[in-house]
Amino acid sequence: MKRTGIKLFIGVAAVITVLGVLRYRPFGDFTGSRAEVIHKGGNKHADRELTVGFLPVTCHLTCPVTDFASKTTETNTNFNSRVFTDFPTVVSALEAKQVQATFMIVPLAMKLREQGVPVKICYLGHRDGSQVVVGKNSKIRSLVDLKGKKVAVPSLFSNQNFVLHKLMSDYQMQPNDINFVVLPPPDMPTSLAAGAIDAYFVGEPFCAKAELDGVGRVLYYARDIWPNFISCALVVHEDLIKSQPDMVRDLVRGIAQSGAWAETHRAEAAKLVAPYYRQDEKVLNYVLTADPKRVSYVNLTPTDKDLARIEDMGLSMGLLTKRTPMNELIDRKYVPEVIREASIDVAQIPTPNK
Repeated sequence: MKRTGIKLFIGVAAVITVLGVLRYRPFGDFTGSRAEVIHKGGNKHADRELTVGFLPVTCHLTCPVTDFASKTTETNTNFNSRVFTDFPTVVSALEAKQVQATFMIVPLAMKLREQGVPVKICYLGHRDGSQVVVGKNSKIRSLVDLKGKKVAVPSLFSNQNFVLHKLMSDYQMQPNDINFVVLPPPDMPTSLAAGAIDAYFVGEPFCAKAELDGVGRVLYYARDIWPNFISCALVVHEDLIKSQPDMVRDLVRGIAQSGAWAETHRAEAAKLVAPYYRQDEKVLNYVLTADPKRVSYVNLTPTDKDLARIEDMGLSMGLLTKRTPMNELIDRKYVPEVIREASIDVAQIPTPNK
């Protein structure tokens, strides 16, 4: 029974995972291969490098920003970000230690820790930045209108799934009133447009993409359901923490500083990450600049209270089966006491290919 939850999760997404592997070839040399390095810079000071996993969602945006910054400033470590399309593939890569640091949905990190995978949450991705999207011309106006409908989430172990079930309880709906399916975030807007799903709850920019394409509209903003909503975190394997603590310190500092920079350089951040995300800069720019409250990159040190709330929801749903002590789940010692903006020369940011 120990691995039932993860097996269910991987089983639901198996076909989609295989397609993701074939399409993006996410496996290979994760220890520092430059095969997919997006930016190269003049940093001659770095004497080591680390590949960090991410999905092309805005709660992982600080990963490619840190990649860029590490190659254009004098740092000890070059960070190469590696794009995935779904979380089952991330889980497999992390369990096999093909990546030892990655961004991941928080409840999934909790489940891995529960099952004995030695990972720690070292920092958060961002706050808010997820929305519930329905068809632009649909008659859906509230959660109760989704009864009997098909709703996509990025994972059964996503906070999006947890929060939707909490909202269903608030509306006195039953857990099986909505048919939940797991889809990779990049596939959600097209699935909505094709009528394969009726709604989805996911991180940006895949909500904004449906809006800009004229196929979707926002039913709920995450911040209205759960203020300061948390989706993802930087998760680091304990083997790396034990063997390379200075590298982990470099990484967490870089992620924190990248968040501080992105908060005040939103248009520049959209331009910087577009080639990493393989997405249109205008969609990312819309997410980051149209409404600054849509996503926030400050206040990202993980707290016991934040994570205990998520854990409580997972336990109530039966997706988590036991409590994990917060000192086993969180490692805050690498978060800098003073978080400064990353030193990024915006003139060095290349214009993305159209």
